[in-house]
Amino acid sequence: MQIIRGTLSAALSRALREELVMRNVARLVELPQWQPATVLPWSAQEAKEFLDAAKDDPLYPAFALLVLYGMRRGEVLGLRWRDVDFERGLLYIRQQLGRVGKTLYQGPVKTKAGQRDLPVLAMARIVLTAQRERQRQYQVAEDAVWVDSGLVFTTNSGRPIEPRNLERSFKRICTQRDIRIIKIHHIRHTAATFLKAQGVPARDAQLILGHSHISITQEIYQHDDMETRTEALAKVERLFKDDSEWPTRRTLPSGLPSNSRQGSGFVQSYISSVSGRIGCGGRTRTCDLVVMSHASCRCSTPL
Repeated sequence: MQIIRGTLSAALSRALREELVMRNVARLVELPQWQPATVLPWSAQEAKEFLDAAKDDPLYPAFALLVLYGMRRGEVLGLRWRDVDFERGLLYIRQQLGRVGKTLYQGPVKTKAGQRDLPVLAMARIVLTAQRERQRQYQVAEDAVWVDSGLVFTTNSGRPIEPRNLERSFKRICTQRDIRIIKIHHIRHTAATFLKAQGVPARDAQLILGHSHISITQEIYQHDDMETRTEALAKVERLFKDDSEWPTRRTLPSGLPSNSRQGSGFVQSYISSVSGRIGCGGRTRTCDLVVMSHASCRCSTPL
């Protein structure tokens, strides 16, 4: 509904400028706040299991690039050999392959930010080299009908691969090996989450994934789980591992009863010691920490 209203509002805004309507009524419609669908990307183990299961599939090199770089499906299928520079070790992401209605087209990537250069990782070099050799074999076997499309990933006759066929192969592999099926686009979420888990700065992840805004990378594509939350909070906990640095009863202000009802343990000792420094000690001011018992407070001002 959000998309429908946005499209209608744009059309009515144009009509308003041309004085065909008196106002844009689409802007008066109130819709529930948009909530993105929950995405549960693969864990590292699931991604490894999938790549292991796909090793004998002709499209394995394409799947490897999806997992390694978080490329869009259309970017992988639209990759040309002229975009692969083995000598300099770079991949130039410049175009995508997609379908609009009944037409399969090749065109520029989604946004200007999507035009990016990526390093040819060792694993990528291996799978791309294997793909080039496989394609040469296709060309020899299908010489009479071979079409030189210039694409890295093609059918046996050299033609572009139908995006839906990549999706079908992906689901078939997952089903055969009992791997949790996710949307193929969610492999992109998986790669983004891997970058986050490895401590890659969000700005770098944005450039790798080709997002126009860093907020897209952080708010939509990067996810966490209980394991990452536990690791994050464990880092905070380690700041307090040395018990000798925690306030104890030995640091309580002189004259404070040891059997006070103010509480016990770390929190109570901390409250007592801090209040002795900033609110008590015979100074003519009220306690800064109202949780202290007035009976044990040494302030001169009554509560």
